[in-house]
Amino acid sequence: MYLTSNPDCTSLVQLAAILASTANAFVGPAVQKSTFVTLQSTRAPETDSLGNNLAVKNLLLNVEQSGLLTQVAQSGLLSKAKAAGLSMSKAEELLSLAAENPEILVLVEASGPEILPVLPKVVALAPQALPLVGPLLSIKAGQLQSLAIISVAAAAASVAIIPDDTTTQIALQTFLVGTLGVAAPVACAAGSVVLKKLFE
Repeated sequence: MYLTSNPDCTSLVQLAAILASTANAFVGPAVQKSTFVTLQSTRAPETDSLGNNLAVKNLLLNVEQSGLLTQVAQSGLLSKAKAAGLSMSKAEELLSLAAENPEILVLVEASGPEILPVLPKVVALAPQALPLVGPLLSIKAGQLQSLAIISVAAAAASVAIIPDDTTTQIALQTFLVGTLGVAAPVACAAGSVVLKKLFE
């Protein structure tokens, strides 16, 4: 009786009823078990009769058919790498470092299914990218570290310069901080570590 006669309580009861009825709007649909049956025969095989991964086999065939290794040899890239101080023994040191850290190998193995579909595109674009690789061999580790610092400064400047007035401007700030403040410096730092291991 007290609830119905007091207008404040009536309003609270009505508000509670409205909130309770709209709470069901935020509940997801009931989980249903899938009735689809996958047939093993409909999936394409991942290996051939000898146990070779078909994606890797097709990739190597594409590399052979495109003449990519011949183009690398003709471009003088290997002699430029040797002149820059890169040798196979230094690459072996880097591989042994990866072997000593099994976490790296686990990450590479886990990313394999996602990387394999991209590799044919990389092979297709590689001949056009060969002229760019030669000058990249002359980059020093210190230059990459400087680039990382400049990138972080550019990210900070973008936050300071771009106003926070609209959602678009905030999204732009977030994008620039993510790319210039995180991704680019991490890539530059990792690249400088690799260059130090390879060339020094």
